[in-house]
Amino acid sequence: MASHLILLPHGVGKLRHRPIVAASSNGSPYPETKKRGPVVLEIPLDQIRRPLLRTRANDPVKVKELMESIKEIGLQEPIDVLDVDGVYYGFSGCHRYEAHQRLGLPTIRCKVRRGTRETLRHHLR
Repeated sequence: MASHLILLPHGVGKLRHRPIVAASSNGSPYPETKKRGPVVLEIPLDQIRRPLLRTRANDPVKVKELMESIKEIGLQEPIDVLDVDGVYYGFSGCHRYEAHQRLGLPTIRCKVRRGTRETLRHHLR
């Protein structure tokens, strides 16, 4: 299984090392010859499209609890986004995304994987 080291900001002026294991969307590892895989990035909230936003409402209690947790210890689990031709699409992490919005945070940590327009169409079904 390929293992990558990525430096992520954590707090002011500090960097943490966090290993990222490259795996396909079904969880199986990529072969060693395939050097692509998910990466973790801080992405501005306004650059993430939420195409399924209108299909369900978030639980306000859960959002409030996440807001308190994020204020105290930061985001523990990045949200998943799909990068299609340089545009980020978020299909999960709705409560974490809203908590960041309501806290007025400009960015959110995301696990980014690349996809094709066909992959995007599949997620929109």
